[in-house]
Amino acid sequence: MKKLLLAGTTVVMLAAPALAETTLRFVQTNTSDESLAVLNGVIKTFEAENPGVKVELISIPWDNSFEKFATMIAAGDIPDVAEMPDNWVALYANSGHLESLEPYLETWEHKADLNPRALELARKVKDTAYVLPYGLFVKSLYYNKKLFAEAGVAGPPKTIDEFMDAAKKVSALPGKYGYCLRGGSGTFNARAMMGAATNGDNAFFDKDGKSTLDQPGWVAGFQNQIDIYKNGWAPKDSVNWGYKETVAGFYTGTCAMLDQDADVLAPTSEHMAQDDFGVVPMPKGKGGKAFPVLSYGSWGIMSASQHKDLAWKFLTMLDGPKSDPQWTKAVGALPIFKSAEKDPTYADPKYRAWFDSLDDKDIVPTVTPGYLPEYSLFAGSTAVKLAQQALLGQISAEDLGKQFAGILTKAQQKFLAK
Repeated sequence: MKKLLLAGTTVVMLAAPALAETTLRFVQTNTSDESLAVLNGVIKTFEAENPGVKVELISIPWDNSFEKFATMIAAGDIPDVAEMPDNWVALYANSGHLESLEPYLETWEHKADLNPRALELARKVKDTAYVLPYGLFVKSLYYNKKLFAEAGVAGPPKTIDEFMDAAKKVSALPGKYGYCLRGGSGTFNARAMMGAATNGDNAFFDKDGKSTLDQPGWVAGFQNQIDIYKNGWAPKDSVNWGYKETVAGFYTGTCAMLDQDADVLAPTSEHMAQDDFGVVPMPKGKGGKAFPVLSYGSWGIMSASQHKDLAWKFLTMLDGPKSDPQWTKAVGALPIFKSAEKDPTYADPKYRAWFDSLDDKDIVPTVTPGYLPEYSLFAGSTAVKLAQQALLGQISAEDLGKQFAGILTKAQQKFLAK
């Protein structure tokens, strides 16, 4: 939005051009005190370096962000720059709402410093970079050492069977639970990791585009999640838990295990002594393999923006090698720049779980099918409702697998047909 600065209601002809005031609207969803502090610092610097420009920060809490952002877009309330979780990108790229960043990347001075994985993920839709990732997230297993010791659990579980046994033993302690189950927003990632581990393979589709999620291996993993809840190895209200509830459940000592990204290190370290918890790679299943979900956060420029060049300038200040390491530390992501991997922060032993996961040939990162336009609605809403029905005993693990598979098969075959 541009406004001419006028003196009262009288238009005065000036010798120099009137100062143009431009508002750049910026939506972000990875909200925390630490991340907001970084963003506000970048915004302050950007505004100082670009006189006449104001950045309007719009923060949307994560748990309801998909619905709230979709409502904004549907109402025509479209920002210039927006944070794009990985499972939103295909939806907004395929609907024409995201601008291709390829022309900007061609001449970006820091492109060569990006690690190959970042560019690969940026180009997941139509082989085109509609977003620029700001960091990578790989799931690992947090565990409470004190609760393990009290329950007689020798050490962190290395296999799915050991994981289930540890959950059972800790849950025998009064008022304690083995696992911080995520039954609400974000639940599909946990289902995918457990299902892939018991299946021994994380391929979501066969060569004909049919989803594999109704096969016995996947269904066995869905049954494990149901059993954890049915047996009381997770809190009763965890059927509705999202990110905040599971993290709080872990650091308050309510439950002993949590699968999460490195972003949980900061809040956990604030509430727990460093020696009271540890982080290890996800437990392995069939064939000695584990399949932690690999996801990413990113920034994108909306195609309706009237200030695309300015938006790119702001985006790359956010996502450049100077600011991005501050951001990744605040949100607990792994860095996208090769130069940032030497940062002393990542020498912390607890970070080894993530780097070890990426180095272990038997730990295969799982990238969910976020390239499907239907995936964001599936993961953000439909899968949550179906998984909750399964936890509550309203449908079986087999029914859950069939419904998951039916939805994803239809989406995949539509994609292949194009």
